[in-house]
Amino acid sequence: MKRLFSLSAVAALMGTAAFAETTIGVSWSNFQEERWKTDEAAIVSALDAAGAKYVSADAQSSSSKQLSDIESLIAQGVDAIIILAQDSQAIGPAVQAAADEGIPVIAYDRLIEDARAFYLTFDNVEVGRMQARAVFAAQPKGNYVMIKGSPTDPNADFLRGGQQEILQAAIDSGDINIVGEAYTDGWLPANAQRNMEQILTANDNNVDAVVASNDGTAGGVVAALTAQGMEGIPVSGQDGDHAALNRVAKGHQTVSVWKDARELGKAAGEIAVSLAGGGSMADSGSEWTSPAGTTLTAKFLAPVPITADNLSAVVDAGWITQEALCQGVSNGPAPCN
Repeated sequence: MKRLFSLSAVAALMGTAAFAETTIGVSWSNFQEERWKTDEAAIVSALDAAGAKYVSADAQSSSSKQLSDIESLIAQGVDAIIILAQDSQAIGPAVQAAADEGIPVIAYDRLIEDARAFYLTFDNVEVGRMQARAVFAAQPKGNYVMIKGSPTDPNADFLRGGQQEILQAAIDSGDINIVGEAYTDGWLPANAQRNMEQILTANDNNVDAVVASNDGTAGGVVAALTAQGMEGIPVSGQDGDHAALNRVAKGHQTVSVWKDARELGKAAGEIAVSLAGGGSMADSGSEWTSPAGTTLTAKFLAPVPITADNLSAVVDAGWITQEALCQGVSNGPAPCN
């Protein structure tokens, strides 16, 4: 007589691991910025390649919602969590909750000041240097405005530190005068635009260059400048947002430091699967000490500054189509000429 085994019996005989699927949870701070969708697609692709499942939650710019989101991901039984922290200080209890369940955490793109979190990002101090170098090359003297990122994101200060390194000598000599500086709550373009408008008013529009810390804030800055007929003065950004690259082609933005989110997302997916499977953090990164003195395991990817001189690079890499890059541009820099 043929004996039939239930699935549960077979699992008991073979080991439940044979039926286990690795599940990776991702907690996004928000999905308002263009680039996170690119990151997500790269993470999902890496997980698909590894046979792992993807689940996610969008905190919608709320640090308290992010904590409850992560609790939910833990309750769903995820094997590792990738966190894009809305507030690097407020996220602490979520890291503790994951650690209590033995769930590895990856601090994605933004530092979480906790040795239990693997830190994966681009070299943000170098991004700041690249931004300032490009603006300084275009405008080595005059009145500068510094539009910073969100005060709850450590990247804002990493970027600002790198910018200051490049500009310090010119500030000391008096060639550069910083006439305005402001954080941008939530990195929101509308907040950057409002800050820029206030600084322009306070200085009677006597502004020669703006070091803005990402492409979203740069968009707000350019909107404020355009309203005053001042578009074209040097402005920096980062992320390689399509609108920003188009502004570079038009001459309304000087540089967008391109951080290929496809590479960062791919790395995050691969590292998450490795950690979920019991791999050590040291297998994927190296020791790094934060400015606050916390020793973490980290991996830093290299950014690339995109200016009018090398716009073809983002087209050649398949990051943006030539049509999208050159929309509204006539007789611009290659490949828009």
